Amino acid sequence: MEKAKLPKPPVHHSYKVHRNQVITQIIMPVLLSTLLLFVGIILLIRSTFYGGGDVGRWAAVSTMWILTPVILIGIIVLAVLMIIIYYFSQALGALPKYTSMAQDYIYHARTYIIHAAKAVERPVRALTRVSEKIQEFFSAYMP
Repeated sequence: MEKAKLPKPPVHHSYKVHRNQVITQIIMPVLLSTLLLFVGIILLIRSTFYGGGDVGRWAAVSTMWILTPVILIGIIVLAVLMIIIYYFSQALGALPKYTSMAQDYIYHARTYIIHAAKAVERPVRALTRVSEKIQEFFSAYMP
């Protein structure tokens, strides 16, 4: 059985440029930022725990760094709520006109609504009365 042959990578100019860009624009920045992060962590550990570093001060700094995103998100949420409140207050100016129109329509439809509700209620009450009579019959003649 023959092994599968892999196609040869393209050798045209755009492929070479792409390979060069992958190295310079993706791999190198990721490696450099990872290296800087590790160097920063090592320097932070050395300055905190060796040579009389103040652990309480570093704890306060860490707390500030942890709370900064929470505060920023809170400010964004506050701004969104303020915008929503503003637009609702603007809409509230137009609402009384339309709510009074809806109230007028409901007042005109009131008699039809009451009539429909009573029409729905009548069969239910009739079934309830029949059910009560059947229960009375069985409870009177059954021991």
